[in-house]
This record gives sequence, structure tokens and C-alpha cells, in this order.
Amino acid sequence: MSTFLAWAINIGLFFLVLAMACAAVRMLMGPSAQDRVMALDCLYMNGMLMMLLLGLRYASSMYFEAALLIAIFGFVGSTAMAKFLLRGEVIE
Repeated sequence: MSTFLAWAINIGLFFLVLAMACAAVRMLMGPSAQDRVMALDCLYMNGMLMMLLLGLRYASSMYFEAALLIAIFGFVGSTAMAKFLLRGEVIE
């Protein structure tokens, strides 16, 4: 791995941690439930991107599989929360 790529990955990881911290603050102190759901979406998306960057950094395919699982579970969770906020129930 080149030094430029290593620096870029480290800087990307730093900014993802910063974005996750901002999303966590919004999730904890959001004014409405919709804001909290959007912060949770941002949180899982940043977690997935962090796994992808770690997979590039350590050259391991396990991180890519973990990122895929985070994406699937995050999508299902976001869909369930959106349906709950709209209708008040998840399973009809």
C-alpha cells in the first residue's frame, strides 16, 4: 500500500469517527423522532463506510462482509422505524 493511500484511509477514518459522533449527538438529543431515525441512518451508513475503509487498510475480505451485513440490517431497521412512525405499527 502506498503512503498516500495509507494517509487517505487514516484521514477518512478520522472524519468518519467525527461524523459518527455528530450523528450520535443528534440521535440522543434530536428534537423529534424523525430526526433520531435520520441520525440512526447516518450512523449505520458511517459504520458501514468505516468497515469498508478498514477492509482496504488491512486487506481482509471479512470487513467487506461485515459492511454488507451492516447495510442489510440498517436498511431493514430504517424501513421498520419509518413504517412505525407513519402507521404506529410494524407488522400488520
